[in-house]
Amino acid sequence: MNENGEGLYSAGAGAGLRPRCAAKVTKDALNLSVDIPGLGKEDVRVSLEQNTLVIKGKGGKEDGDEESVRRYTSRIELPEKIFKTDQIKAEMKNGVLKLTLPMMKEDERTDVLHIKVE
Repeated sequence: MNENGEGLYSAGAGAGLRPRCAAKVTKDALNLSVDIPGLGKEDVRVSLEQNTLVIKGKGGKEDGDEESVRRYTSRIELPEKIFKTDQIKAEMKNGVLKLTLPMMKEDERTDVLHIKVE
């Protein structure tokens, strides 16, 4: 993953539209903005399945017509042991889902072994 978040996304499987997603990496966190127009926070579900962030949205049904239901889905593969997954925050506002994934500091990571030099 580079500073623009490239190398972070995977093509998800399943029916539905793939929302447009922008990523920005800072020294403390990965910030994602996902465009999901026409949906409110009650229509969006975010979950973490192993190392995959799953974003699903469903809404926009008009007059009970199942054909007009908008469905969105996105799966984002996350590198292992980089993020504080128990501190991920999500906010939905004006059709944009904003996610903040705090990064672990190097001394917090369990996959980094520091060797004492004598």
